[in-house]
Amino acid sequence: MSDFVAAGGAAFSSRRMDWETPQTLFDSLDAEFHFTLDAASTDDNAKCVRHYTPEYSGLDADWSGETVFCNPPYGRELPRWVEKCAYEALKPGTTVVMLVPSRTDTRWFHRWIYRRAQIRFLKGRLRFETQGVAGDAAPFPSMIAVMGGAS
Repeated sequence: MSDFVAAGGAAFSSRRMDWETPQTLFDSLDAEFHFTLDAASTDDNAKCVRHYTPEYSGLDADWSGETVFCNPPYGRELPRWVEKCAYEALKPGTTVVMLVPSRTDTRWFHRWIYRRAQIRFLKGRLRFETQGVAGDAAPFPSMIAVMGGAS
């Protein structure tokens, strides 16, 4: 059974909140941005030594002066994460790079990403990982949103 939840026949979100960013994608972004913080991870899937977990949420932390990678949970909290990223990216010396679903029809996209971020649409569907092993292709397209110092 899929970990993605269907609504009206279309899969759009996930029951799981710990999908891991594909390492090759992270490595290419890290080569460009040199991340200092993974804002939304677990101890098992963190991409940076400095990282926040569900136990100590990045939503409650100050990211000032950091170069942040954020692949937030894609559930109901996604809009809060996108808003947090947008606000943190306004701080001096702070860059935020998000990996999010390409949902250009949502309020959060138009309010917090459109016209505020450099948007990079990813070709094809990502294969998110679990413990470093790629799963099936995601049922949605993805994008990278760059905000702050590097946007």
